[in-house]
Amino acid sequence: MATPSDPTGKPWTPPPASAGHLGRYLWTDAFGVLNLITLSRVTPHRSHYIALASTLVSTVHTILGRTRDQSTRLPGATDENPLGGGLRIGKEDEAGSDGDGQYHHYLTLWMFALNRLSAASAQPEYNDMAISLARAIHPAFVYQRDSPRPRMYWKVSMDLSHPLVHSEGNLDPIDGYVIFTLLQRTNGEGSTALRDEIRDYDKIVKTKWQGYSSSDPLDLGMTLWTAHWLAGEEEHPWAEALLTKAKGDTAKLFERGFFDRDIERRLAFREFGTALGIHCQRAVEDDEWTERADKITTMWRDAGLLEGSWRSRANTDHDLAPITLVMYAAALIPGCFDKSFL
Repeated sequence: MATPSDPTGKPWTPPPASAGHLGRYLWTDAFGVLNLITLSRVTPHRSHYIALASTLVSTVHTILGRTRDQSTRLPGATDENPLGGGLRIGKEDEAGSDGDGQYHHYLTLWMFALNRLSAASAQPEYNDMAISLARAIHPAFVYQRDSPRPRMYWKVSMDLSHPLVHSEGNLDPIDGYVIFTLLQRTNGEGSTALRDEIRDYDKIVKTKWQGYSSSDPLDLGMTLWTAHWLAGEEEHPWAEALLTKAKGDTAKLFERGFFDRDIERRLAFREFGTALGIHCQRAVEDDEWTERADKITTMWRDAGLLEGSWRSRANTDHDLAPITLVMYAAALIPGCFDKSFL
């Protein structure tokens, strides 16, 4: 694959974002990779955008796969297995309540981005990277694995050695089950590459999904997106049931006027998650849900989001601008987030 270049002919380097350690933030960059893959299919420039996505992946692995001073790889990583130590979040602060570490839901989103790049580029090594990352981080987040109901940590240290937040994320085990299943399927028919890890998630999900409820727009949107990958499959009846629960809770947000509140009290990127999830799960002819998703993106566009107007200034400041804009793009054109796209 040719190395992408800028208009001067110099090799292209992903510019640092205005937020994130050394300009890199794992969640934002995962959306960036996925948006580039989408562009490779909706424009005539397929190889160009795949090359850009590949370069961004390499840059993230170089920066977030190393210690904060960039002096060495994260513990557990080697030249042969560069993701063996996981990937840092990319928080600007090293320590404290909002300091750097590793998030399970960021890591699974990155695995998904690698998997989609593997499919779009026909290069199995990207899915192999995702499987290596999955194996590396799983024991750090999932504990009491031999019990009937394993438990999970929400955030762990940069070196994967200990938990930083002991509580379990609402979606983490569901993300793990769905994404690890996708990676294993991509690995080839009959693959058992992540069998033990998937078994752990299965034990959690079997009980957890039944109590699912949320009023958070981002949580609901990502649930709609995640569940739609397995919804309708006979061996995963919980996925369709979870999708129904999430749709019901999302409908309540619209009915209660959640998206009609004063825009200064809202965070755009969380609502773009809702729009993304709606687009992924909706039936082809489901006009009502399409209108709901379009209402969200149109409302923010009209509020001057792209121009950084005063009405949406909180969403376009130094910290939030990158995550807001990459999620806005995905909410407009979900592309490879949708299981039917590639």
